[in-house]
Amino acid sequence: MNNINGILAIWYREYKVFLRERSRVISSIISPLLWLLIFGGGLGSSISVSGINYQTFIFPGILAQSVLFSSVFFGVYIVWDRKIDFLKEVLVAPISRTSMFIGKVIGGATDSLIQSLILLLLGLVLGSTKIIPGLHLNFFSISISLIILLITTSFFVSVGLIIGSRMESPEGFQLISSFLLFPVFFLSGALFSIDKLPGWLAPFTFIDPLTYAVDALRKVILGVSHFPLFFDGGMLLVFTIVIITAGIYAFEKMKI
Repeated sequence: MNNINGILAIWYREYKVFLRERSRVISSIISPLLWLLIFGGGLGSSISVSGINYQTFIFPGILAQSVLFSSVFFGVYIVWDRKIDFLKEVLVAPISRTSMFIGKVIGGATDSLIQSLILLLLGLVLGSTKIIPGLHLNFFSISISLIILLITTSFFVSVGLIIGSRMESPEGFQLISSFLLFPVFFLSGALFSIDKLPGWLAPFTFIDPLTYAVDALRKVILGVSHFPLFFDGGMLLVFTIVIITAGIYAFEKMKI
């Protein structure tokens, strides 16, 4: 019972911190919209992918991008918590480090899902007003997309927490996470179709967990995909279980 209460307390703390940082919420929404409306709109005026307007085609990828960046950067709070001795205060309570990690994962995932829901609702408006032609969201596609994004954000929040548990400074965290983020994003197929990749690039794309999130979202939202939906979901679950296990181990070995 103590561990369950501890998980809920840590989740609630992360949720309250998120609500108080309005600039963080706004920036996490504005950046994907700029990619979607300016980058996607510019290329979308001249090209299409599989008969789909480019701006519409990249919408699932921009959703995944939002989750990727917000989830991984959530790990920097571990560095700050260590600096202000918050982690020491938590460990005084009768809860395990595993509970602390799970509470952090749930808290970070909640933050990312709120941002994702806002983007999905904006996509609903942009699609219905034809600003993004061919984007037709409904209750079913939004609900399934949120499930996919929940698994995705759990994976990348865990990655961010693992990085944060090993870093001594926010600057070191930013350096390592930026080195990781951009290859993961650009190799995922968020901005292009993976059907006609050159042979040397395909293996890197297929070992990228974000590839399966983008592909699953594209199936649910647009009805096109490279893999079956259940395969995408299964791969995401396997990646997430493995990384959460690694994260629990990293927290057990973390120096406070």
